[in-house]
Amino acid sequence: MKQLFLFVGIFASLFANSQELEKSLLWKISGNGLKSPSYLFGTIHATCDATLDAKTIKALDDTAQLFLELDMDDPAMQTEMMKYIKMNGEEKLSALVSAEDFETIDAFLLKNMSFSAKMIEEFKPFMISAMLLPKLLDCEFKSVESELMRITKEQKEEVYGLEKVEDQMKAFDAIPYKTQAEELLKTAKNGLEKSKIEFQKMMDSYNNKDIEAMLAMMDDPENKMTFENKDVLLNNRNKNWIPVIAKVAKEKPTFFGVGAAHLAGEEGVIKLLRKAGYKVQAVK
Repeated sequence: MKQLFLFVGIFASLFANSQELEKSLLWKISGNGLKSPSYLFGTIHATCDATLDAKTIKALDDTAQLFLELDMDDPAMQTEMMKYIKMNGEEKLSALVSAEDFETIDAFLLKNMSFSAKMIEEFKPFMISAMLLPKLLDCEFKSVESELMRITKEQKEEVYGLEKVEDQMKAFDAIPYKTQAEELLKTAKNGLEKSKIEFQKMMDSYNNKDIEAMLAMMDDPENKMTFENKDVLLNNRNKNWIPVIAKVAKEKPTFFGVGAAHLAGEEGVIKLLRKAGYKVQAVK
């Protein structure tokens, strides 16, 4: 009988841990020796409306500093990023795809960005794809991170980063450049309309606060780069952030803002914090 109760307890624990998370972008971190709660918030890097709700603004009021993925108010950040924008070695985009496919990418960039692929063929293909992000919005480009920083500055508080530019940019060196080039080519062949539809689905999930759906989109085999490289893009970074979050939250109440896709999943920030002994609750 004792063994049966033990089995039931373990099963219940595993079941509870595998349950989907609630639909929420804002999560309260407490317990495990924290004197005051900190908050975890899921951001989206491009959107039409970056307005924060009252509960999120209150969480910013109740904390003493802001931590984003990167220290985005550092004036040297853009210069630092430029150091890592190119592929390692002598790699070039024209060598990663056929001559015909390179012409397809070139024509696509000329049409949508008004510059030739020949001008930037040493750039990491992912960075070229990232340049297209504002084109996926049929509205003025806005950033949730920028809004968080604006309010933080009004509060005369500091902004910091969970990782360094070098760490984030070098993650893209771990993803085969050929895979990155194939994804760029796919976008060029399909045109922006299909990418716009996919991105609108992502924004809809975000606006519905459905962090599980956002993670599922990244885990879709159709999205080869994210599907095959989830450890590099999400899981490894999530794990690296946990000791930083633990240390910072212990020192002072902090508002942590990271991409919403980092929150959900067994190796997402929420469950990793719970495994580390913290109480992490959705703020409704």
